Amino acid sequence: MEKLTHYQNLIKQILTEYERISSQFPDDDIDEVLIFDDTRSQYLWFNIGWKQGKRVNAISVYVRIKNDKIYIEEDWTEAGIATDLLSKGVPKEDIVLAFYDPETRELTEFAIG
Repeated sequence: MEKLTHYQNLIKQILTEYERISSQFPDDDIDEVLIFDDTRSQYLWFNIGWKQGKRVNAISVYVRIKNDKIYIEEDWTEAGIATDLLSKGVPKEDIVLAFYDPETRELTEFAIG
C-alpha cells in the first residue's frame, strides 16, 4: 500500500507541475483540467474548450496504476512522463508504456505489463 500511495503522490506532483508550467501561456478559450482519482488510481491532464468554432478536447497525459505498475496510457509531453518518473526513482520495470501494443513494449526497456 505504501508503494501505491508513493506512486499516486509522484504522479500528482508531476502532473501539477506540467499544468503549472503550461498555465504560464494561457489560452482564454481553452481550459486545462487535472483530474486525480486516488480511489481508482487514474490521473488525467487534458484541455477542453472551443477554438475558432471547433471543439477542443485533447488529452495531454493519462496515467493509471494497475498491479503495482504505472501505465502511461497517453502522453503528449515533450520529454515524456516516463523520464520524470525515472528521475524520481521509479524503476523501469514499474513503468508500462501502455500506448504501445504488447509486442512493441517487448522492444522497450520498460515493463511489458
